[in-house]
Amino acid sequence: MSDAGLEATGARATDAFRINLSWLVQLRWFAMFGQAVVITGVTWFMGVNLPLLPVSVILCLELTSNLGYVGWLRQEPEVSERMLVALVAFDLLLFTLLLYFCGGPQNPFSFLYLIHIAVAALVVRPKWTWGLVLLALFCSGALFFENVPLRMAGGEGIPFKAHLYGVWVALGVGATFIVYFMQRVNGALRSREAELAAAEQRTRRSDQLASLATLAAGAAHELSTPLSTIAVIVKELDRELGQAGVDDRLLADLRLIREQVERCREILIQLSSDSGTTHAESQSQLELPLLVRRALENLQETDRVDVVLSDEAQGYAVRVPERALVRALRGLIKNALDASSGQKRVRVEVAVLGSGWRFEVIDRGSGMSDEVLRRAVEPFFTTKEPGRGMGLGLFLTRAVVEGLGGQLLIQSQQGEGTRATVVLPHSEDNGSASQASDG
Repeated sequence: MSDAGLEATGARATDAFRINLSWLVQLRWFAMFGQAVVITGVTWFMGVNLPLLPVSVILCLELTSNLGYVGWLRQEPEVSERMLVALVAFDLLLFTLLLYFCGGPQNPFSFLYLIHIAVAALVVRPKWTWGLVLLALFCSGALFFENVPLRMAGGEGIPFKAHLYGVWVALGVGATFIVYFMQRVNGALRSREAELAAAEQRTRRSDQLASLATLAAGAAHELSTPLSTIAVIVKELDRELGQAGVDDRLLADLRLIREQVERCREILIQLSSDSGTTHAESQSQLELPLLVRRALENLQETDRVDVVLSDEAQGYAVRVPERALVRALRGLIKNALDASSGQKRVRVEVAVLGSGWRFEVIDRGSGMSDEVLRRAVEPFFTTKEPGRGMGLGLFLTRAVVEGLGGQLLIQSQQGEGTRATVVLPHSEDNGSASQASDG
């Protein structure tokens, strides 16, 4: 593994240890509160005679150490696994001291050693957990030989019924902690499963994009020769028919064919250069109104498109891979125009958000069913007539948007239309045009 990879792995481990330490600190607050409540209850309401001075000193040690950890964590330090082990071991020793002055094994809360072991199993590796198990066994075993017996205020022993009450309370405390631990573990597992599913989906889309890139490069290479041949023949026909005095309408149609062939060649050149990926394209800065105008270029029936830019978006500049993003946004507008038959209008809304900016395309077409909406972004899925689309537009648009750290959201209602929303985050260079020029 490279040095960079080792550093990244180390950074992730440090972050995980810091999160676990923060969680332990929060858990200790609850433990201290519970200990204080139990000690107060058995002393004042049950009449148990506890050595309050040493017990108070132990609680003060817990409080002081936790305040120290809180202040230290605010500095965002590097946290190692050994620190977590040391904290759990320290808590085991403090708990043993507390039990020593509170009856030792006779104390119904003595089984809460298991809680410390459960904590260790969650935050450190097995080898350290087993070491802490041995420490807990040693400490609990030592209490069998030496402890301060529990006595009532009159000096007599603890009644058996009072002991049973203590067992009942201890059971409630232990059950609460166990439920909390299990929920934490289940939550972590669900989060990990979601991360794995998302990673698999990203990998699958990357593989699909790689296949499309290979297909695009091959198609561009194979189509370049016949298109060049067509261009040469059309040029010759144009020249010869012009000399022969053919009807101007036929010549106009021929020149239109030449223009469309040239456009096809330009598209193939772009496919050959970037093969459907955006990572290699350098980013350029442009204002959102200009971005919208570029997206509307080369589209038919743009007179049916209503563009609405918020006040913040009017002079807002973004830094993006212009060609890829323009192509992606143009595809959304084209889809909306295709879906809006007759003279139905398409609305494009652009706004600046607190966390980024939004490009929204709204049509009043027939909408999509739930099944079509679910599959809309799949590659090669289309509901258009043969020859009017390959079903790659939304797939490639999502790939571009997600590659820039954004989201593509599709909402549709049958009979009402479709709303396609692109949300992209702010980049460091984003801002007003005046700020960009001043820099």
